[in-house]
Amino acid sequence: MSATPIHDIWEASSSQPFLPSIPKGLQFPIAFTLLFIAVLLTGLFGLNNTLKNLPLYGIPASLAFAFGAVYMICAVGVYV
Repeated sequence: MSATPIHDIWEASSSQPFLPSIPKGLQFPIAFTLLFIAVLLTGLFGLNNTLKNLPLYGIPASLAFAFGAVYMICAVGVYV
């Protein structure tokens, strides 16, 4: 039986270890900072929620929360 192309790619990549762009030791501080910024921007947007403040506070708050939540999950680990 011949090897499949995906198996060849798997075998070729086995000699190259995965190096994350954000080291494991920095994931928690970055996640905490992003989540803090998200809460701060959400509060500012909640004080004056007009359409002109949406790109200034709303969208950056959403992005900070999204990336902060993912980094927090990576930092503390989720074992199911």
